[in-house]
Amino acid sequence: MELTKEQFIRDFKDQLHRDFIVKINESTDEERFLALAHLIKKYISTPWLERRHDLVEEDVKTAYYFSIEFLPGRMLETNLLNLGILDLVEDAFKDVDVDFSDVVNAEKDMALGNGGLGRLAAAFMDSLATIGAPGFGNGIRYKYGLFKQKIVDGYQIELPDAWLGTDGNVWETKKPHSAVEVKIYGKVYLYPNKEGNFEPFYEDPTILRAVPYDIAQIGFQNGVVNNLRLWDVEIPESEEDKYRTIEDRRKIEDITNILYPDDSSYEGKSLRLIQEYFMVSAGLQTIIKNYLKTGKDLKDIHELVAVHINDTHPALAVPEFMRILMDDYGVVWEDAWNSTVKVMSYTNHTILAEALEKWDCNLFKEILPRIYQIVNEIDSRYVEEVSGKFPGKIIENTRIIRNEKIHMANLSIIGGHSVNGVAKLHTDLLISDVLNDFYQIYPEKFNNKTNGIIVRRWSQISNPLMSDEIDKLIGKEWRSDIHQLKNLEKFITDEKVLNEFYEVKKENKKKLAAYVKETQGIELNPDAIFDVQVKRLHAYKRQLLNLLHIIKLYWDIKDNPDIDMVPRVFIFGAKAAPGYRFAKSVIKLINEVANLVNNDESLQDKLKVVFLPNYNVTLAELIIPASDVSEQISTAGKEASGTSNMKFMMNGAITLATLDGANIEIKDAVGDDNIVIFGMNTDEVYDHYEKHDYNARKLYEENPTINRVVNTFIDGTILNSQSEGQEIYDALIRHNDEYFLLEDFESYVNAQKYINDIYRDKIRWSQMALNNIANSGRFSADDTIRLYAEEIWNIKHN
Repeated sequence: MELTKEQFIRDFKDQLHRDFIVKINESTDEERFLALAHLIKKYISTPWLERRHDLVEEDVKTAYYFSIEFLPGRMLETNLLNLGILDLVEDAFKDVDVDFSDVVNAEKDMALGNGGLGRLAAAFMDSLATIGAPGFGNGIRYKYGLFKQKIVDGYQIELPDAWLGTDGNVWETKKPHSAVEVKIYGKVYLYPNKEGNFEPFYEDPTILRAVPYDIAQIGFQNGVVNNLRLWDVEIPESEEDKYRTIEDRRKIEDITNILYPDDSSYEGKSLRLIQEYFMVSAGLQTIIKNYLKTGKDLKDIHELVAVHINDTHPALAVPEFMRILMDDYGVVWEDAWNSTVKVMSYTNHTILAEALEKWDCNLFKEILPRIYQIVNEIDSRYVEEVSGKFPGKIIENTRIIRNEKIHMANLSIIGGHSVNGVAKLHTDLLISDVLNDFYQIYPEKFNNKTNGIIVRRWSQISNPLMSDEIDKLIGKEWRSDIHQLKNLEKFITDEKVLNEFYEVKKENKKKLAAYVKETQGIELNPDAIFDVQVKRLHAYKRQLLNLLHIIKLYWDIKDNPDIDMVPRVFIFGAKAAPGYRFAKSVIKLINEVANLVNNDESLQDKLKVVFLPNYNVTLAELIIPASDVSEQISTAGKEASGTSNMKFMMNGAITLATLDGANIEIKDAVGDDNIVIFGMNTDEVYDHYEKHDYNARKLYEENPTINRVVNTFIDGTILNSQSEGQEIYDALIRHNDEYFLLEDFESYVNAQKYINDIYRDKIRWSQMALNNIANSGRFSADDTIRLYAEEIWNIKHN
């Protein structure tokens, strides 16, 4: 946008005065942040308003991205950058003697997601606007999000993350005039109408009022403003008399309180299912109402509407779309089904069969009686359609309703026209193994779309020192065309350039070290290797393998205090699901090993371990630019893609990885010499599954190093963790090490030794780092979303 610094300062002063009746030098950082956010919304109000109107008026096909999570992090800098005024605002704040970084830090992270799934959804929102594609988001306005993680005596404690505060989210705009009603519970009877079709009659349903809150999604310096719509729940005025107690009202309010309520209980399962239906029903009702404004026949809705199911949480979009078309608008089944399949598409995000969502039929029928009827009919018609064409076993394996469970992935595949994985290996495994039965029936539906990241955020915003260094070398065109980073390869042998990048990394490490000192009281040496693993805590991601190696290093130094090794700092950040006992035990052990290591002066600062609590996007922006080593060590064949691996790569960290997910594509991009690969590949892992020949106890008994490391969990060396240590020992030895940590251990140790050796060669290490940066443009979410637009949704873009 066209704006002078002088005009901005005038606008900002006016906004601050209007909002808080205060002058700049008397205002707080929070007031400055809020005034600046309000001013940004003012700047974009016209294009934001016109965008939706123009799409309807011009009959432009629009994609709607349904996700249970969106994790945008702080939006201030991104919005300023995308408007093209970030540098201008920073300079303006200097002129009025305000520290811009303090204003940035006054913003809270939106607690609307957990990890990669939510971050990807937020990235796609940014990319859709940036490529000029008509694509809107649809999700839930969680009041508390996941949870705020605190570490007490080494244990994860979950606290409510009241990120909305009392004043809500400054970036959102409430749209009560667009509220819709959502029905759950009760009973539904079908009666024939005059035309001979069946109409539903609802008896005593619970009616929810879904109220939308819209958040502008600003494209990168192109004038495009898309929309992210988040739904909150209210009690309709007509239903007020039913909710006379605080407890009754709280049951309704809980629907949009927290992300992923603990589903280990019946109440938790019920709440999750209601959340998913609430989000889907509200979004689809609005989409169809908007479509009807075009005056076109509902049978042709697929020509202007695409709905994307991001993982299985929004899978109820399939039967709910059918319900609205048939029950609310009288479309016959055949036409409704034809449109539904053409409208819907689905991204699978997991290879773990246990992670594919399933719902108990009785629970489903109780909460969503009409939807159950429709799902039952879809299932029956599917079986009828494929019977005689495919073996009975394949048909049974692909049914939606099986063993008194409703299989949401099956519903998404049958009810849509596209199924995509999120990395080449992941998609290959879906086709050859996890969803092979479906592939035999619908081979044309399957495709791959490797994940990407918002490269602007993970370079220009999170690592301005590196970005400025790149500007000096290749100019600023890369900021709008990330593929220009490839031009950095010409400097791979320039020692002056390599040294400058090395110093940039060191400055970022100093910044992180200062944060760790301030928040954890731990001194870090910026000359040490900063080895980082930050991601959701799950057994298959193998934070435990990392910990086993740390314990080995501890014993190595204790045995030989003069050991020749580069000092190491191991940094963890991870949340464990509240009901995931194993993951929480790993967190406890990481923290107790940290206490052991960090307080042992005999280690001479050669080894430090840090667990940073409440890992989120803002913390990632501090950690990732400071990282030397990116730990991507999941069991081969278990990680769908990963996106943190791409962020680390872009910031010049060396990837230490198994051949899993997008690690394989990173390896292809940077070459074998610029990544460190270890461990079994997918074929070797699956070979163990087929032969049932893995024997963890044998490895434990025959390998003295493994024996000593594993015994450390139960021999009293690690204090205050007897029960957790025993649990981990049992998982590895008695329960046969489900994710093959002990088999990969020796290879992992050797890979870590290799990292220790090459880090000593400053030039070689810097060459590897620069090679990673130069080839990171391959993983731009802008490129990924173009493929979605062209190959799945058939929507136009720049």
